[in-house]
Amino acid sequence: MIFLRHGQSEFNLHFTATRRDPGIVDPKLTPLGHEQAARAAEALARRDIRRIIVSPYTRALETATPVARALGLPLTVTPTVRERYAFTCDVGSPISRLRETWPEVGFHSIEEIWWPAIEEPAEQVEARARLFRAEMAALDDWAHTLVVSHWGFILAFTGKSVMNGDMIEANPTEAHPEQVVWKHH
Repeated sequence: MIFLRHGQSEFNLHFTATRRDPGIVDPKLTPLGHEQAARAAEALARRDIRRIIVSPYTRALETATPVARALGLPLTVTPTVRERYAFTCDVGSPISRLRETWPEVGFHSIEEIWWPAIEEPAEQVEARARLFRAEMAALDDWAHTLVVSHWGFILAFTGKSVMNGDMIEANPTEAHPEQVVWKHH
């Protein structure tokens, strides 16, 4: 399966420059982030993707939308692949607001407030990644899955840091990383 980290968000732009939380709740993509999403859609159009799983954060949905359009696939939204809750950007938007912006997307069985109330310990994110690994490994066609996610979740699943708009392939039938080093890039 393929993990795609969302394109550059307003938070990423400011945090990279200042190393300070700019206080942006559920940030949108920057123009560069939209370009990264378009490039990903172009690259993935040549792949045999049959399922797109995406985090409910706006930056992930904005990244996944052009990919879904290019592939003619619906988005499957799940908070399981959300970012580790550690910054203001990890406060999400309520499901009712997301439905207004993406009426064509199903937000089935997702609570109105789906993100945690307090900072999420690393072990909790790694446990989520293990659960997702087991769910994906149980599918016969996991190799045809694209997951549009975030730095922390991808790190927890693969043990590797991925930059905005970049992709990494992962095999959910392989062992979970022995050690995840939580140093923010």
